[in-house]
Amino acid sequence: MARYAIGDIQGCYTELMSLLNSMAFNPLNDQIYLVGDLVNRGPSSLETLRWASQSLGVATVLGNHDLHLLAMYAGLSQAKPGDTVQEILDAPDVDILMGWLRQQPLLIDLGDILLVHAGVSPNWSLEVAKHAASEVESVLRGDDWKAFLSIMYGNQPASWDAEMKLEDRLRFTVNCFTRMRFVTTDGSLQLKYKGERDHAPAEIHPWFEAKDRLPLPRRVVCGHWSALGLMLREHVWALDTGCVWGGALTGIDLDSGQLYQVAARYEYQALLD
Repeated sequence: MARYAIGDIQGCYTELMSLLNSMAFNPLNDQIYLVGDLVNRGPSSLETLRWASQSLGVATVLGNHDLHLLAMYAGLSQAKPGDTVQEILDAPDVDILMGWLRQQPLLIDLGDILLVHAGVSPNWSLEVAKHAASEVESVLRGDDWKAFLSIMYGNQPASWDAEMKLEDRLRFTVNCFTRMRFVTTDGSLQLKYKGERDHAPAEIHPWFEAKDRLPLPRRVVCGHWSALGLMLREHVWALDTGCVWGGALTGIDLDSGQLYQVAARYEYQALLD
């Protein structure tokens, strides 16, 4: 059985199908892991979501755009410039799709690999990261999921404290797993700067370069950061190569490290201008 991971799809369904063909993906034998942001900004979010929810051999974690879609569905968030998810909200099977989406995890532990969307807090051990993810997953899958989404947005708290109230723990966890790029010297979240890594203020660092980052006995495989691009380090593989921005959709064999890439057909966000 082959194990593959694929970077942020964001509704780039045509490129996804081409990538799967290049991998010779066999859903009866192989496993695909998606790093989140299945939808939004690209042209075919509905097709992508239906494929992910109905296909054998496919698993995903949630990304920030996936959570944004759930919040829109719940009536708790408005469309933002560049959003392309209205076709999902208008679809006859939207309730089924959203029911499936909110059952998906923030973290998948494969024993040798941790699959997340954005990253793992440098102040978290593996045990703490898994517990934090399970707290959010439990609430999102439960009857009070809309109440959770109503308090999900915001940049505070910036640092982790296991004793803080549940609402703050949930928000911090979501921000780490789905929004994080940079942290301060002590590992606190810095969510305002989203630019190029080389132009970042001196006092912040990529989360995976935090000085006192706790070691994880897993390789972290993630996406989210198209400005970072493809990065393959010993302990972190980042796979978002900006297909929706005219880059490429990237997949990787998790065991051999073999790369697969399909160039974007268009710079999709430019087409909306």
